[in-house]
This record gives sequence, C-alpha cells and structure tokens, in this order.
Amino acid sequence: MSTKAPNPVDKYVGSRVRMRRIMLGMSQEKLGEALGLTFQQVQKYEKGTNRVGASRIQQISEILQVPVSFLFEGVPSGAPSAEGFSDGSAPTYVSDFLATSEGLALTRAFTRIGDAKLRRSIVDLVEQIAAREAPKTVEP
Repeated sequence: MSTKAPNPVDKYVGSRVRMRRIMLGMSQEKLGEALGLTFQQVQKYEKGTNRVGASRIQQISEILQVPVSFLFEGVPSGAPSAEGFSDGSAPTYVSDFLATSEGLALTRAFTRIGDAKLRRSIVDLVEQIAAREAPKTVEP
C-alpha cells in the first residue's frame, strides 16, 4: 500500500482550522463533538491527511466563528489562488507565526491587554529587540 503525501492546500486549510480552534481554546474533542466526529478525524483534517468536503468546511467555519474565506487566507503559492474568497490575506509570515504555539500564546495574551498605550509600548519594545537581533537592512 502506497502512502500519498497530503495536498498542500489540505494541509494549509487544516493548519488554519487548528490555529483558530486553539485561539478559541477549543480542544480537538470539542470540535469533533460539534461536528459529530471523533477527535482522531479532526486530527486528520488538521494534518491534511483527510480532505475536508465543502459542507464540512462550512460547518467548521460556523463552529469556529469565522468566514469560510478565513480557512483559505494566505493559501500557499503554487496552489489554486484564494482570490475571490477573500478581500485580502495576511502575509505568509503572519500565518506561519500564528500557526506556532508561541505565536498563538503571544497573540492571545496581547489581545487581552485593554490599554492601547501599553500595547503600543510593547510593540515598540519588541521592534527595538528585533532591530538589535536582525542584520541591518535598508527599508524602502
């Protein structure tokens, strides 16, 4: 029996499902229950091992409280474009960052800070740290 590699779009959509589920603090088991599936099936969707049908994508987007287009935003190049699904998409580095546990934790914590001046100060601090770490580049 041959093992077929997951389609890049299936993997990407699965990673967006995972990212949003984690942002909501929802377990695979809870998402599975809402979909009438096992958590193992949710795992397979999130890894891109199993494809998600159109009606299931609609159901997942409703449960995760996002438009269907969210699941396709920033779809990898070389794959069919998500143009027409969305007005715009986040740059790939944003999606990649949010797909990490650190990115999600930082985003979740940052969005809980109500004081706009404090949030701006945090952004300034992180930019200063990054400027020290990164090689000097000329911005356009």
